[in-house]
Amino acid sequence: MNEVIGMCIGEATPTQVMFVSKKRVKIGDFVVLEYEGNRVLGMVQALIKGSLSITEEIYDPKVVEKIKEMEGEDFYVKGDIKILGDFEKLKIPRIPPTPGTEVKLASSEDLRKVFGNEKDGIKIGTLLTREDVPVYLDVNKLVSRHLAILAITGYGKSNTVAVLSDEMLRFGGSILIFDMHSEYTRLPLSNGALNVIPTKINPFKLSTKELAILADINPEVAFLQYRYLRMAVREAKKECETRPSEYFDKMIETLEGYAEEEDYKKDKNSIVGVIGKIESLREEYEEILDFFAPIISEAVKIKSVNVIDLGSVDEDGADVVVSHILRNILETRKSYKRSGKGLPFPIFLVLEEAHVLAPYDKETLSKYWIGRIAREGRKFGIGLCLVSQRPKRLDSDSLSQASNMIILKLVEPNDQKYVQMASEILSQDLLEQLPSLNVGEAVVIGPAIKVPALVKIDEFKGKLEGTDPNVRKEWEEAWKMKEIEEEQRMAFTQEILIKEREKKFS
Repeated sequence: MNEVIGMCIGEATPTQVMFVSKKRVKIGDFVVLEYEGNRVLGMVQALIKGSLSITEEIYDPKVVEKIKEMEGEDFYVKGDIKILGDFEKLKIPRIPPTPGTEVKLASSEDLRKVFGNEKDGIKIGTLLTREDVPVYLDVNKLVSRHLAILAITGYGKSNTVAVLSDEMLRFGGSILIFDMHSEYTRLPLSNGALNVIPTKINPFKLSTKELAILADINPEVAFLQYRYLRMAVREAKKECETRPSEYFDKMIETLEGYAEEEDYKKDKNSIVGVIGKIESLREEYEEILDFFAPIISEAVKIKSVNVIDLGSVDEDGADVVVSHILRNILETRKSYKRSGKGLPFPIFLVLEEAHVLAPYDKETLSKYWIGRIAREGRKFGIGLCLVSQRPKRLDSDSLSQASNMIILKLVEPNDQKYVQMASEILSQDLLEQLPSLNVGEAVVIGPAIKVPALVKIDEFKGKLEGTDPNVRKEWEEAWKMKEIEEEQRMAFTQEILIKEREKKFS
């Protein structure tokens, strides 16, 4: 039996109804309405608590105290219910509920049917208002319709990524995380393997645009330098196909030849500038350039969380690495679909600090490929997860392609509005919940979940590298080490003084 907690009042629509209650109802509670042969699920989205006796016209606190003594906890709750649909297909009835219709609390059994099961989905957490109801996401719709995980710093983005990734491994998934802060390099997984891929790219496979970014040559400003770089790349690729390790040397040799030719002497300064920038590129990015680096489609593994550690790479380097890998993933998945050669399994790409890789106000190579995959990836089994603590700085086109959203605490009104504009299904009522969420609590919306819900995200079983440090403990340990070192120094000094004294009187 479902507990009756109130009655519908006033005017209603097929999607919205007001109710009044004498129970302690919470925002986010799920309720059942039965009317016109329908059994309908709804969610409490707004609440007001009041008293018929203690009204706004009372200005004396002593009168309020006297009324409370006489009547006790006399209150009423009035609120709005968002009608989500019938229990069979979550289809919204065309007829609104009648005033006086009973509002019943949805049972845990009812809700477990709505929020899925372990066999068909990945567990993300439990309902915020019902801890005995686990919430599962449809893995097919999560990957094919893309995902955004958004929150201010310290409120659970990395934990959410870890929980999702480990759960995907139960289905044999392949996840590739672009790890901007070295948080996932020692991820203790329960359902599969961790595969940390060396952050190496083969410069011979880079496009001219990617090389130009590493060499700090902006085509729109330094168009002459970019022209000569493109010419040198073309010549070097022809000459070095069988000996790619000579690639940079051949580029420099080609450019030096141009500098001496009569036809190009007027551009000598630009050519010399390109030579200098190629030499700087080799030195600055020596750690990530490797002519023997395997292509990413050969390095990623199935039933694994694959991690590209970008913690020691600057933003330009990260842009090139990410764009190069995204391009390769898309090309090899297309190739596999066409000819059976290429990356043989679907993959879920997680992009940390997505607002850096795909900013709203700047064109980057990563932004281009993120957009391509957001639009085309669904057909080729490539899922995209954009993770950001600064949604308003994230490219709106990329964000709008993420049909699924896990939104943890967001305080900044501009961030909230920006997310709402990018999502067609984030209602004003849910938007208003974002500032009040605690650590690990989230609004989850999108095709991967049958109805929007407030969810308590599971806590990942294992420590993430990027979790907040215990500053007080580290200070105490550092001070103890300092004291020990000081004691040892004084003891050593005392020992030397004793020995010197003994020598003097011997």
